[in-house]
Amino acid sequence: MDHNKDTVPLLAIAALGVVFGDIGTSPLYTVSACLSTLSLAPTAANLLGILSLIFWTLILVVAVKYAWIVMRADEHGEGGIMAITARASRTALGSPKTRFWILGLGLLGASLFYGDGVVTPAISVLSALEGMEVTQPHLKPFVEPLALGIIIGLFWVQRRGTGAISHLFGPAMLFWFLLLFASGMGWVAADPRVLWALDPWFAFQFLHHRGPHGLVILGAVVLAITGAEALYADMGHFGARPIRVALFALVLPALVLNYFGQGALLILHPQAAQNPFFELFPAWANLPMVVISGVATVIASQAVITGAYSATRQASMLGYLPRLTVIHTSATEAGQIYLPGLNWLLMVAVILVILEFHTSAALSFAYGTAVTGTMLFTTILVFFVARHGWKWPAWKAGLFSGFFLVLDGVFFGANLLKFTEGGWFPVAVGLGVFILMSTWRRGRAMLVQALSPGPTSLKEFIRMLSASSVERVPGTSVFLAIRPHGVPRPLLHNLKHNKVLHEHVILLTIQFEEMARIEEAERVSLMDYGLGFKRAIAHYGFMEHPDIPKLLRSLDFGYPWNPDAVTYFASRQRIIPMRNAPLALWRQRLFAFMLRISANAIDFFQLPANQVMELGDIVEMGHPEPDSPAASP
Repeated sequence: MDHNKDTVPLLAIAALGVVFGDIGTSPLYTVSACLSTLSLAPTAANLLGILSLIFWTLILVVAVKYAWIVMRADEHGEGGIMAITARASRTALGSPKTRFWILGLGLLGASLFYGDGVVTPAISVLSALEGMEVTQPHLKPFVEPLALGIIIGLFWVQRRGTGAISHLFGPAMLFWFLLLFASGMGWVAADPRVLWALDPWFAFQFLHHRGPHGLVILGAVVLAITGAEALYADMGHFGARPIRVALFALVLPALVLNYFGQGALLILHPQAAQNPFFELFPAWANLPMVVISGVATVIASQAVITGAYSATRQASMLGYLPRLTVIHTSATEAGQIYLPGLNWLLMVAVILVILEFHTSAALSFAYGTAVTGTMLFTTILVFFVARHGWKWPAWKAGLFSGFFLVLDGVFFGANLLKFTEGGWFPVAVGLGVFILMSTWRRGRAMLVQALSPGPTSLKEFIRMLSASSVERVPGTSVFLAIRPHGVPRPLLHNLKHNKVLHEHVILLTIQFEEMARIEEAERVSLMDYGLGFKRAIAHYGFMEHPDIPKLLRSLDFGYPWNPDAVTYFASRQRIIPMRNAPLALWRQRLFAFMLRISANAIDFFQLPANQVMELGDIVEMGHPEPDSPAASP
């Protein structure tokens, strides 16, 4: 995505409200989580070690890994775990086994993302409201109820869309980062000794003195980089350059100064260790800062929710999840969408998390496990893109991936050391989502095989039809075909039961490709078989949503036709589980349930409801065929 010099600053400010909300609110809880992890005293030695770990983690993971390398692995300008999975899998088309593992890693990474999506709103809102306890300890009992109220309100307004207020997110987060910068700068000036933490020796010394126990603290240090994945995931909205400008010009300096400011404060006032962020400000500013930080955490949560919508839609288009009801909440911004089912599911999950963990400190390890797991899988996928897509030599791709694989692995392992204290939660969420995605993928392959057209080709069918006395009625019918060959089952069912065919018949197959967008020139291929039969194969990327009536209006079929008089034929399947099928019986039943709740063709393809005939199809699960790009029936 190219931008001229005039638009980059404006896009950089806008990116602050979407890309950096999560990482920007990390100072609320990171330092206190680091100290509480090993019950460390806020001594100068401990603080310099912690600050050095935080600083170099920000530099290596955020600045080097994501801003410098990973953001180059875009998919037609789009990023995110599903985008890099699609790109990496295309590099392994000649090796089905490698492709299988790439897709599996992508699914695992995407699954852990949902754990992050549940924990982020909970820990962010709780950490902001806990600031009330600094000067008003008697307000502690109200923190959890207020957090629940904010969460319910946040998810409730999603259905109205965020277009009306989203333009305020960027300026609001600009103000937030300036506050981080100024508050940290003041305390660094009061005790410049904290600047010694820029020396990585303090980080190594800190870990060396604590031996294996020192690794546990890395599970808290990683909280400083939660949201780094958003640099890559949201680059499609703004482009790489504005995101990098925002990162290096403001975000990174503000974060580093604020963390160092908290360190200087604790060296001078060790008693502030419980909540050092809010202690940076004078007592009179405590409640205003609670309100301001609350706004910042709501913006951060909004960005995560929006990201969950986008990732879910991508997964659905790529064939990893069922068709979903997608509501566009903006007439001008295609990326502003609302998924009702996912929205309420996330809300319930976040509420349960708050009721289970109660405080942001208790949630710290649950948060880190989700984030580091996704980062780990991203590193592996980047190797395949670098080696086969960018044509890096093996030593160069291996050196980069190996270094960050070790780093990400250490962070992930550090969080797993606290598995029973919260790390289990995102792993459980990720495992559940992985089961859903893999079951849908395998079940759809079996369904496509079961619905495959019979041995009769379309040309043979037309020859038999021309010799028969089937009545042809005026008008045009469009049959949604799961395969781009043979005779679709809805056509055969219609002919069997209604014993008529329209004068003009269009067999339409929608195929979703493993790339973000398809060029309009390559969108549709149209074939004429004679006797009024035409086949259209339309290709869409995983960031696009098909609008069949709009697509058909753009095509020239060689005869005058009225789009408002077209009859659409679609099928809805009912699954009959089989004990001798290659998919376990419980997974067949799970697939059948997912198929039953998936969006129907009318909603998904934006068909006019009064022009659709939906035909039922009873399917016994059969044998799947090799993995192929998803096609929607």
